[in-house]
Amino acid sequence: MKIVVLDGYTLNPGDLTWKDLETLGRCTVYDRTPAELTVERANGAEIVLTNKTVLSADIIGRLEQLQYIGVLATGYNIVDVEAARKRGIPVANVPTYGTESVAQMVFAHLLNLSQHVAHHAETVRAGRWSACPDFCYWDTPLIELQGLTMGIIGLGRIGRAVARLARAFGMKVIAYDVTTPSPLPEGCKMMELDDIFRRADVVSLHCPLTPQTDCLVNKERLALMKPTAFLINTSRGPLIDEQALAEALNDGKIAGAGLDVVVTEPPVPDNPLLKAKNCYITPHIAWATRAARKRLLQVSVQNIATFLDGRPQNVVNGK
Repeated sequence: MKIVVLDGYTLNPGDLTWKDLETLGRCTVYDRTPAELTVERANGAEIVLTNKTVLSADIIGRLEQLQYIGVLATGYNIVDVEAARKRGIPVANVPTYGTESVAQMVFAHLLNLSQHVAHHAETVRAGRWSACPDFCYWDTPLIELQGLTMGIIGLGRIGRAVARLARAFGMKVIAYDVTTPSPLPEGCKMMELDDIFRRADVVSLHCPLTPQTDCLVNKERLALMKPTAFLINTSRGPLIDEQALAEALNDGKIAGAGLDVVVTEPPVPDNPLLKAKNCYITPHIAWATRAARKRLLQVSVQNIATFLDGRPQNVVNGK
């Protein structure tokens, strides 16, 4: 069995091991694969693993030996799952590996927005505290989370984890989802979508990208938000109209944004959010703690093992 990993570097830049995968077949791991080399590198492989390397219908059709596609992530939009299904090729993802890490990043951004720890630490390093006539100083309002309202859009695993953390900080929790989960997280109240934007002090996005959620955060919904409110997105970049958000930030219509994702990744140089006021962007790393990546690799190996055993799991393109 020939196994090819097309873009393994972000999952394992050297702090994990591929040895468990190597027990399942002859394994070749590429750090990155340019689009023009995808067919050449995957040719002859029965099993192909990808994170962000696109496997289009054309590419799938040219890989005659292909029997299985593993996505080293939760999102699988980079694979033409219907083309694979027509060939009888299962496509499997890893749905649950990063729940706690992503929820943690939500609060990393929120705590940065509310207390600006990095900024104040840099001013101390620059000597400002040493020269200060007072025993302390701060450049921005310091905001206590206790009593504020966290609005969560999407109450899947990550949304529920964020609700739990918000409650631990003493926040009120309101949420929207297309269906009401059962059981509802403790202390969580369901509301209509626009009411979340009106009432929340923090809006955190945790929904999948679909035609219905594309540009869910638009000019009209941003106008509903409090001028003191924050927007957090650790989900999918296209959930937000980036030009509308940049304008809302620059005009002071909302207080700040913490984003781990943008529409085009890496961002294009003229992305308006790169220079927007009070907008803090991290390079899509909410998923990337070592613990989460280790779980991702373990489940990816398990997915292949169960496929080889005739009982595939986490298949996203079944009947």
